[in-house]
Amino acid sequence: MILHPGVLALLLSSAVVAVMALCASFIGLSIVRSWDISSSSELQLSLERKTYLISTIINTALFIEVLSLFLFIFTADDIHKLFVGAMCATGALNANPVGWYVLYTKIITFLISSVWLFINYIDQQGEDYPLVKFKYILLVFVSPLILLEFILTFKYFNGLKPEMITSCCGSLFGGEEKSVASALAALPVKPMMYVFYISTLCLLSVLIGSVKTNAGVFRYLAAGLSVPYLIVSIASLISFISIYYYELPTHHCPFDVLKGQYNYVGYPLFVSLLGAVSFTIATGVSEFFRDIPSITVVVDKVQKKWAVISIIFLVIFAVLSTWPLVFTSFTPF
Repeated sequence: MILHPGVLALLLSSAVVAVMALCASFIGLSIVRSWDISSSSELQLSLERKTYLISTIINTALFIEVLSLFLFIFTADDIHKLFVGAMCATGALNANPVGWYVLYTKIITFLISSVWLFINYIDQQGEDYPLVKFKYILLVFVSPLILLEFILTFKYFNGLKPEMITSCCGSLFGGEEKSVASALAALPVKPMMYVFYISTLCLLSVLIGSVKTNAGVFRYLAAGLSVPYLIVSIASLISFISIYYYELPTHHCPFDVLKGQYNYVGYPLFVSLLGAVSFTIATGVSEFFRDIPSITVVVDKVQKKWAVISIIFLVIFAVLSTWPLVFTSFTPF
């Protein structure tokens, strides 16, 4: 195994978060079974104290989980120089294909963890904690995912051998490969631009609608559009955004933008995209709880705030994606 500071930090944090999540799920199940807010029994008082403890633990654990996605991308990019043939994170992930599954699992866990944190925030604003059962049942589904992520992370880093010969972005996103990545790279530039900007305008319009009105349809629609928008954006990043940054029509790697020679623009790109998607999902999910009397006012307030934050992230991502199209002389046409 490679003893890199990032690798050690990821393994340690994944192990700690997995243990914390499993323990919290076990205690959470006892809360789900016996929770009765109308009761003043000793058991109920004990459960209420436990909810504070578990919420604090899980808030911390899931916050670490959210940060670990970006640490994983950074570490994969940083260790690429250990492998022959690797020039960026793509080469490091190709050195052990399990790395791609770690990345996919981390993205899914990032989105679900974000939703849990948003729901927990709403629940703690209500005097009667109306979402206690729901959020602990959701935690039971999140915990196995976190455990799976730890196992995959360990398997990935444990399978890496220094001086390993690997392939990099040139072959993965090249036309010779028959893979999803090469298919995304082969997408025609102009049509993808239309799809990307139309998708951005649609999501932006719906989010503005959810800020201007209290109509739930805008929130549900925004949440429904968020995941397709994430897929379209990743496809656009590979198809045309990256080549404008590299000014090379054949260079489609989505990870080279993390390098210093491109001013580390990949980090604000990924942060703004994932931030926009997670806050948009939260805006839609919270709509399900609007009719609960004790949190109606809270939901209304946070929905508008989250929608505004999502709009800000969305605009930042769109500006960063458009910047090289406008301010460079490169054109693939």
